[in-house]
Amino acid sequence: MAGNDWLGSRRGEVAAERILDAAGELFAEHRPGSIGMHEIAKAAGCSRATLYRYFENREALHTAYVHREAYALHHRLLERIGTISDSRERLIAGFLTSLELVRQSPALKSWFATGDAPIGAEIADQSDVIKAMGAAFVVSLEPHGDPAAVDRKARWLVRVLTSLLLFPGRDAEDERAMVEEFLVPMVESTSRRGTRRL
Repeated sequence: MAGNDWLGSRRGEVAAERILDAAGELFAEHRPGSIGMHEIAKAAGCSRATLYRYFENREALHTAYVHREAYALHHRLLERIGTISDSRERLIAGFLTSLELVRQSPALKSWFATGDAPIGAEIADQSDVIKAMGAAFVVSLEPHGDPAAVDRKARWLVRVLTSLLLFPGRDAEDERAMVEEFLVPMVESTSRRGTRRL
């Protein structure tokens, strides 16, 4: 009858998702840096031993949570800008939509609270997953770009994005003006010097 355990192969994945869901609820209410593994285990309804079976430490759990949310955000972003073919408008819409989606999520927004060490900015800067998503976005703007330039632009866009999450503009109009006046010309300028695209 062991062969009939259809959930067996997914049991670990389901448990990890449940833990990350519980952590997300805590992150929405408290500073992520203030939440320990004990609180997460309690919120998930599991023991600390079970929690450590899936996440070896708090940093691993933080990274897994941010990556999961980044994938979901990236998917929603592509749905919203998928029909925009003009590279300038795609850059503006993609950047501003990313800001909006992070700010709409209480759990993600808490990662960029200025009262604490910017855990979200640190993870974003170090994450290969987030760098790859940024690079995919840059390639969607200029498909034939130099790989080294694509990598630098992706890392720079993540830094500009985290900067505005930490230190927002006065309002949405102010942020759009900053993106149009400073971010777009910089990306266009480096593209002209390199591939003559965008």
